[in-house]
Amino acid sequence: MSRSKRVFKFDDMNDTDNNVADISAKTVLQMLHEDYADIAPYDDTQFHERLEAMTREPGFEHAIRYIMPDVDFEMFCRNLLSIKNQNEFQVKVMGKFLTDLEKATSDGITFDGVENVDPAGQYTFISNHRDIVLDASFLNLSMIRADRSVAQVAIGNNLLIYEWITDLVKLNRSFIVKRDVRRLEALEAARKLSSYIHFAITRMKESVWIAQREGRAKDSNDRTQESLIKMLALAGDGDVRGKLLDINLLPVSISYELDPNDYLKVKEFLLKRRDPEFKKSQRDDLLSMETGLLGNKGRIHFHFGPCINNELAAIVDNGEHGAMTRAVCRLIDRTIHAGYKLFPGNLVAYDVLEKTDRFVGSYTDEDKSRFLEYIDGQLKKVDVSDISDEERDFMFETILSMYANPVRNQLAAL
Repeated sequence: MSRSKRVFKFDDMNDTDNNVADISAKTVLQMLHEDYADIAPYDDTQFHERLEAMTREPGFEHAIRYIMPDVDFEMFCRNLLSIKNQNEFQVKVMGKFLTDLEKATSDGITFDGVENVDPAGQYTFISNHRDIVLDASFLNLSMIRADRSVAQVAIGNNLLIYEWITDLVKLNRSFIVKRDVRRLEALEAARKLSSYIHFAITRMKESVWIAQREGRAKDSNDRTQESLIKMLALAGDGDVRGKLLDINLLPVSISYELDPNDYLKVKEFLLKRRDPEFKKSQRDDLLSMETGLLGNKGRIHFHFGPCINNELAAIVDNGEHGAMTRAVCRLIDRTIHAGYKLFPGNLVAYDVLEKTDRFVGSYTDEDKSRFLEYIDGQLKKVDVSDISDEERDFMFETILSMYANPVRNQLAAL
């Protein structure tokens, strides 16, 4: 692994440094501590204090022992506390952890389109959302391998169940999306989030990652939420177009051959079918995170599609309220859909659901048999009582749709 984003520290500057740059850097750090402290990642001045606090948390020890049963936890903590700053933490700790996780739970990560990411540029990477934890983590691992700077990562505070989890994500360059605020506070929270994203790109000179919607598209029918684009355009100068041009939107397509959480999503769809008021618990969220981390994902692929600034600049604004936002959503969706990597299981699912042989030349009989056996095995994991034959048909169609929808969307995009 080569390089990740340089984090500014005051002792990097000597007496001959440009005075304007010195003032600017101090202003950036002051704003991080005063204006954005509740949502911004920790910087190097806070790093070691929060790292020490995290290692003292019983919940952190439990999580580490669960993931690494044979770990010498005391030695692990001593090694962890020898880390000097965030860059070292990301490359030596998170980079190694993710590489080990890749080897243990997948058939490898590939990526293309990285030529669209200028090493000297800063972007808002906006992607479809498959896994709660790993989408952005594996994206940043790909960035390191491609000799590009890692991105700050947006994460919803609904997942920050314990204080040590908050410390862990903020140590790892994540910023917080507040999703539990009251309606009257929601606009102010959105303004602050938008302001921080613009600040990170234009002042901190760092890229950010954010999912195209709140939460995962559980049926893999990926669509950009208009509310997200409206949030991104709350900060900055000028009209909606100008504000979005400032943050260099670059769509990323994430493709997993297998989704370890597919059966949990089927279970949720079934329970909501039975009771439209059904809501997942915190325990359900933790199980989804654990299953996504440790389950088999098959092959994983990232496609970095070009920054959409040229297309965004060419959109004709007809003056209709919300027309620009909707056009941007369509542009992002089309770019993400076109960039999917389709695996044999996707094509099998499409052909089975559509009752066609359109893609039969792109997979073997063995591919089809293996995938349908996998689907059958996943559906057997759905631990819901008294499932009727009609519900079994619903579950079968639902899980196949998760794998077929990327095919449907790519066909429409191309």
